[in-house]
Amino acid sequence: METTTKRTVTYRADGLTMTGHLALPAGTGLRPAVLIGPEGMGLSDVERRRADALAELGYVALAFDLHGGRYLADPEEMLARCLPLLADPDRMQDIGRAALDVVRAEPRTDPDRIAVVGYGTGGAVGLELGRDGAGLRAIGTVNALTTGRPGEAARIRCPVWAGVGSEDPIMPPAQREAFTAEMRAAGVDWRLTVYGGALHAFHHPTVDHPTVPGVGYHARHARRAWRDVLDLLAECLPLPEAVPEAVPEDPGA
Repeated sequence: METTTKRTVTYRADGLTMTGHLALPAGTGLRPAVLIGPEGMGLSDVERRRADALAELGYVALAFDLHGGRYLADPEEMLARCLPLLADPDRMQDIGRAALDVVRAEPRTDPDRIAVVGYGTGGAVGLELGRDGAGLRAIGTVNALTTGRPGEAARIRCPVWAGVGSEDPIMPPAQREAFTAEMRAAGVDWRLTVYGGALHAFHHPTVDHPTVPGVGYHARHARRAWRDVLDLLAECLPLPEAVPEAVPEDPGA
């Protein structure tokens, strides 16, 4: 019986040696690919499990790195790294382009059928890839309603789906309005899903270290957000085989 394969990949971005997790589907033919961007803490087993799950469905999946192989469990250290990064579109685009180059270089990847799904800071990187004009088929984000430099959203050439918790203090209603105004002005095919009662990073299982205020896991909405991600991919990157109708839980949980 053919199985998926997984391996660690290293590459350079943002002046660092990044360490990503690449998961390949069974078989030998070309497959659509998905980049998976992590929360501000960095690449963890949560994103690796999601990459593995997408490979089992039939996608090439790369969970990319943000911090040179480090996971930033200390909130102050995480903010000291992420806030300047989020304020610098060029750096985010560099991180995104480097990951995109890695997945495009994989022989199993269909280079014309690539999407990005990002969470938090990783979602902001995905949006910046779109604003940079990358040839993506879809951009999906969770709690990453960032806005870009004026006019650059017009370079987004694919559907954008964004999910956010209604009680997220880091992405409050004013941020939602700014994001949707940018998408409308650029003529982007966009959707926004608001998950009632959910906080920031509601998709991410509870961690055993301190977090910034306003973060909280919501298991039911995590499952719903995963289903929304799969629906986006099924629409924009359809597979020869059908995605199962029922996905009982987010594999990152």
